[in-house]
Amino acid sequence: MDKIVSSAADAIADIAPGAVVAIAGFGVPHRWPSTLVIALREAGTSDLTVVCNALGMGPLSPHILAENRQVSRLIAAFSTVAGMPSVAEEQIAAGQMAFELVPQGTLVERLRAAGAGIGAFYTRTGVGTPVADGKETREIDGVPYVLETALPVDVALIRARQADAAGNVAFAGASQNFAPSFARGASLTIVEADEIVPIGAIPPERVDLPGIFVDRVVASAVGSALTPQMMAAAQRQQAPIDQARSYLGRPGLSRELMALRTARLLRPGSYVNLGIGMPTLVGNFLFESDVTLHAENGILGYGASVDLEQADPDLYNAGGQLVTALPGASFFDSVAAFEMARGGHVDTVILGGFQVDAAGNLANWSTPQMAGGGVGGAMDLVAGGAELIVLMEHADRGGNPKVLRQCSYPLTGVGCVDVIVTDLALIRVTPGGLVLEEVAPGFTPQEVASLTDAPLIVPDTVPDMV
Repeated sequence: MDKIVSSAADAIADIAPGAVVAIAGFGVPHRWPSTLVIALREAGTSDLTVVCNALGMGPLSPHILAENRQVSRLIAAFSTVAGMPSVAEEQIAAGQMAFELVPQGTLVERLRAAGAGIGAFYTRTGVGTPVADGKETREIDGVPYVLETALPVDVALIRARQADAAGNVAFAGASQNFAPSFARGASLTIVEADEIVPIGAIPPERVDLPGIFVDRVVASAVGSALTPQMMAAAQRQQAPIDQARSYLGRPGLSRELMALRTARLLRPGSYVNLGIGMPTLVGNFLFESDVTLHAENGILGYGASVDLEQADPDLYNAGGQLVTALPGASFFDSVAAFEMARGGHVDTVILGGFQVDAAGNLANWSTPQMAGGGVGGAMDLVAGGAELIVLMEHADRGGNPKVLRQCSYPLTGVGCVDVIVTDLALIRVTPGGLVLEEVAPGFTPQEVASLTDAPLIVPDTVPDMV
């Protein structure tokens, strides 16, 4: 059995116009099957439905297919990230690309189900949000669930560290992400490998994807090393450490101080997920703590972010930041990562937010300015019942309050928020309302209440933050 194909052009030659193509990869620069994507662009195959986490950015990502007007429909967890314009967003807004938003955990589970011969499944992810609109919902043991159908695809394009002629695959570090589930859900799976090795060179216990799920193997012609330009694009997804925002003519807390206060809320011995954007800064203050960090792309036990010169390109968190793997770390795919989250094994989740309201509802994936949006794994993360801390500025850039009586943006989760940390306050969500527990130095509780749309319960004594 020999599944090796001589060129990427030959490997993708029979992908027909109108095909549904799943392309694995994570973040902006990480582990795209770039040789195959470039070959598909050069073939000019049109009217594609692309299934992915996001289209990424730059000349090595599926972004180039949208740029070349080859994508008519996008099924993804992101069409954009707030503050980052994208070709996909432009085409969605112009009616040139259809868009179906699917939370990351639901996306990988739909592909996995297709490969397992399971037609549909019930999930708590998306209950009470626009993702559930038009879908069957059902109570099981008193808990509401949404019915999601399997998502079979025509072709999956994935990248691996090693593959052999039998199609056995080994991934590197935290780079499995969507690849195993995408391969299982496809009628035809094409693997681009950095190294093609003889059959038997990958020990059986090191095979991450058995050859039965793989149809073709081609050697990668594009290196996996991250360039400064690629990492600069990735870092633009992250919230910069900026100067403190001013309220009533005085500065609130800087983002670093907000992250420090949030880090102090974490319990020793807990498993914690940090959302993209500002929450990633919390990781900078956990060096001496007994906290284990979890990321949706498939790593448990990662450490501090590192510079490009010191980095392993296959060690990164869900925000695409290059990190270290601590002693005792483990790697897995996104299916397992979301089993940990939805199954209640993650203790605390820290997410950014556009809005939080008095009922503890969270909105953090779309604004009226977005044609699509970017939910990522947030809906899955809040569905598991973990403690949820929302880290965000007290007001948006227009000065509008973000802690509201009722969210006006599409919801990420219903009644899921436990604590809100802003640059002005620490607020706890309770059955009786929002309790103001701490205020930023230099501000009074009354001033914070005046800058908050939702009513606050103000104790007799409210200490300073940090």
